[in-house]
This record gives sequence, C-alpha cells and structure tokens, in this order.
Amino acid sequence: MSHSLNEIEAMSKRAARGAGLSWGLAEEAAKGTRWLSSFGFPGTEMLAGLLTMNDRIPSIDVSPVSLRAETWHAPARRMSPLIAGAALSDCAVRLLERGRITMENVNFPLLAVPFMGGAALRLGRPVAAEWDGVRLATDGKRLCVQGESKAFLTRLADQMVFSAPADMTGQQEPVMRADVSEESWEQLAKFAHRTFAPATEESRLRGAGAGLSDND
Repeated sequence: MSHSLNEIEAMSKRAARGAGLSWGLAEEAAKGTRWLSSFGFPGTEMLAGLLTMNDRIPSIDVSPVSLRAETWHAPARRMSPLIAGAALSDCAVRLLERGRITMENVNFPLLAVPFMGGAALRLGRPVAAEWDGVRLATDGKRLCVQGESKAFLTRLADQMVFSAPADMTGQQEPVMRADVSEESWEQLAKFAHRTFAPATEESRLRGAGAGLSDND
C-alpha cells in the first residue's frame, strides 16, 4: 500500500499513544517514522514491531539506567530506541564533548536514527550512528547511508555507537510517499484503536447516534 507521509505520521502517533507512550514521545515516534519512511525505510513495520514487542512492558525497564555513563544499558537488557533516542537528543552537547556514546542491546536501532537529526540541529554539526557494519549520518535534513540493507532492519543491535561531529557521505534523497506493508498498517491500527473512548449510554444520548429519539 502507498500512503502519504502525513497519513503515516498520523497513524503512527495514534498507535504509539495507544501502546502506552506519552503524548510527547508518541509525537516524536510518529515524526521519526515519517522521516524514515521518507528515505525509503520501512518505518511503519519497525514501529509496529517495536510496539508489539514492548506492549504492556513498563517504560523504565527499557530505558537507559544512566545518561552519564559512557555506555548506556537498560534494566531489561534491551533498550527502546524511542526512549534512548529522545535521551540522546537531550544529551547532544554531552555527545559532542565526549565524541561518542555507546548503547547496548537496542531493539530496532533504525528507529533511534531520526533523533540524531534533533541532536545534529542542536549542535549545528552532523551526527552518525553505527552498528553491525552499517553507518548513517545526518545533519537534521539530509541522510547519508552506508552498509548492507539487511543490517539496517535488524531487530536487535548488540552495540550502537553514536558520534559527533560526523562526515556526510552516501547521501539519499527523500520522497513524498512511501510503500507500507498491509500487515504493519493493520497492526498500527489496532494500537491506534485503543485511543478511542468506548461509547457509553451518556455519550449516545448526547449525540453519538440517535439516542432515544427517532426523528426519521
């Protein structure tokens, strides 16, 4: 299926919120999914996979234990790329000062990459991420990609290394629409459905249907 980037962002936001993410993180997840999709990556498939994997799991279990450590890890020994990515963006200055930050056991690492854009814009310098022999770099607007496509789609990276400043080589151009798998779209729709309030007798009487009156 082909969807506009606006459709992808809207569906991703509702799905992330339905999966229990805060509104702020849900918005960031949606923007990131849109951003990845614009560069030809299966953003919706990766988001659907992550939300399914972490469904009903407390966020603290998949969050970095400490942002001051040189290597970040989570209590569950697998880290959410959304939570870790948001933290990385907030720690952009620290990344530049250190030169690199390493994260261990990151699920769907590609989903952390859009947050590099926020870090790069704050720093005014490109940021790069490397794992399993692949490398991506961004200045917040452009994306440079190097490596085998299979590694980009891995469900778990043992180590993900972020660095700044970074060289921009291997640039890809964004698109306006993206192909989305039907399975991932349906899975996101299921999570999104959780955000819909169930109908009550009061809501029906106040206009959600004909209520007790029949004007036909």
